[in-house]
Amino acid sequence: MTIGDHLHELYRLPAHTFPGPDGKTDGLPAADSVAWRITSDVYDHEETWAEAFARFCAAVDTTRVKALIVGAWEEAYENDSSVVIEALLAARDRFPALRALFLGDMTGEECEISWIVQTDVTPLLASFPELEEFGVRGGSGLRLQALKQSALQSLVIETGGLSAEVVRAVGGSDLPALVHLDLWLGTSNYGADTEAADLEPILSGARLPSLRHLALRNSDVQDAVAAAVASAPVVARLEVLDLSMGVLTDEGAEALLGGQPLTHLKHLDLFHHYLSEPLVDRVRQTLEPAGVEVDLDRAGAHEDSDEDTVWRYVAVGE
Repeated sequence: MTIGDHLHELYRLPAHTFPGPDGKTDGLPAADSVAWRITSDVYDHEETWAEAFARFCAAVDTTRVKALIVGAWEEAYENDSSVVIEALLAARDRFPALRALFLGDMTGEECEISWIVQTDVTPLLASFPELEEFGVRGGSGLRLQALKQSALQSLVIETGGLSAEVVRAVGGSDLPALVHLDLWLGTSNYGADTEAADLEPILSGARLPSLRHLALRNSDVQDAVAAAVASAPVVARLEVLDLSMGVLTDEGAEALLGGQPLTHLKHLDLFHHYLSEPLVDRVRQTLEPAGVEVDLDRAGAHEDSDEDTVWRYVAVGE
């Protein structure tokens, strides 16, 4: 599976792509009514992302903009997001109302998720302290330093391979308002090296007192993740637990069912799994009578095998 669509919304606002260099900028939506998507082109760009952003800043009342979506930048498979970040930082005083930012909204046709080259995104969070939602796509070169961010309510990191260093930085951050955390851990084929121990600061919940939605997904070590989650203190306060898109087998499901009760959850997401039918039935029989909505759709999960080996795949790798 690859990412086939751009973001449809951000900060509960519909996404709207700012016109390209040949487009008209009269009759634009109100500055605070949409999440503005500013994009260039990965391969055949008529202007750079920074040039498109400069046009946007000249055409829109940026003091009212609430949400920005950074789309493609030129040669994103070779050039990291430094120029984009520098442009955003240089303009930060022009965006006093900005509350949501997503960096790297590219489909697979534009640039596969594991080809997107990122950089240290900490300056964005530090320079926009009022951000309530932050998301980034692409794990290659991605870095994050542990920090304190009092306003942040949603953090999303989508990758085909997330480094343990970034996971530890998230776990080491003080995020008292964070309600929604979504980490795509990915596969070792694309740089993932997270182990269950790296998740412990997140799973303890000590720095995440407001967390209600935890997604640790798209992982090729999903069984180990599930086993760690089974006894994690943070789970007791969750409403949504998402272990979807990864290589979850009976081993991980057994650990999950054998751990702390999950009947307080509103939703358990195990979409794209490798469970046997008996385990699927056990999960349903354990949780659905308690009112837990469970997603056990197998769509997209497939495996290859020979006489000695079975290969299973995460939902989004390359």
